[in-house]
Amino acid sequence: MEVEGGNGCCCEGSLTVAAISFVYTIARVAEMLGEDEERLRDLALYMEPEDGRLWAYGTGEDATLAFTRDGVERLRELIAEEQR
Repeated sequence: MEVEGGNGCCCEGSLTVAAISFVYTIARVAEMLGEDEERLRDLALYMEPEDGRLWAYGTGEDATLAFTRDGVERLRELIAEEQR
């Protein structure tokens, strides 16, 4: 595995990963999935940042739950599991 360093060289034994370029707010994901935001918040309790769940902070104490593409897919899986 390799990771590209700041000077363009690769370091042996490292990992290359793609950077997250955007996230979806919980309100947008609820709209996309046709689900209630509260339900998604409850499901997100079972997710970790590695699952694609994170927080976007605004001014003051303002914060919004957000999801990467992988996070949206994980929510879909959790919804399907809950429906079984």
